[in-house]
Amino acid sequence: MAQTNEGLREALLAAAEEQLTASPDHDVATRAVCEAVGVTQPVLYRLFGDKRGLLDALAEVGLHRYAKRKAALERTDDPVADLRAGWDDHLAFAAENPAVYRLMFSPRPWADTAAREGVSRLLTAALTRCAAAGALRGDVEDAAALILSANTGLALNRIAQPGVYGRDTVSDTLRDAVLAAVVTAPAPARTDDPVTEAAHRLDAQLRIGPPTALASEETALLRVWLDRLARTGARPGDAPGAE
Repeated sequence: MAQTNEGLREALLAAAEEQLTASPDHDVATRAVCEAVGVTQPVLYRLFGDKRGLLDALAEVGLHRYAKRKAALERTDDPVADLRAGWDDHLAFAAENPAVYRLMFSPRPWADTAAREGVSRLLTAALTRCAAAGALRGDVEDAAALILSANTGLALNRIAQPGVYGRDTVSDTLRDAVLAAVVTAPAPARTDDPVTEAAHRLDAQLRIGPPTALASEETALLRVWLDRLARTGARPGDAPGAE
């Protein structure tokens, strides 16, 4: 019985991942992938367009696998502790899925960035919880960029040189240094700029659950104002005429 298109897609993706994992130069040949499944190359091109489409689809498989794993993680009442656990789990995912992880995060010419953007959204959601609890220093997007660049950089280096970068002390030291730069611990620190702090916290709460008392357009406008307050560092008394 002939396989369905979906069945062929899954078989070709599985073969591509297997060959990518075994390849010393981290590449695959479409002919070899097709031979492993028992189809001709035109079938692969019909389903994926070209080799780049095949690799982009495999990176998307990695994103779905990553998101499913994150959804299964235990969520506690401490968003900072969950963020720390998320760092460690990110490294574990990379070690268990080296081929797709490279596709998701290693630079590739003309590569689709959907997988990286999907992981960034998951991290942003975790950081939004920290901000809503008053445990985040500064902007959610800036914190996400800092954490993700450090986490993925270490993960890729651990895949390439596990003997150098695979020690727990390396990960623990880098993780603690990065998180210390973006979150407060154990309790939110006092600030000389309470308006900025309040703007960050309220914006995070609006991300998590928009208020029913406001229309979506009103909520969007409120978030624009909060973003302006957070970025300008306004303090009570900064307004013209204030004493």
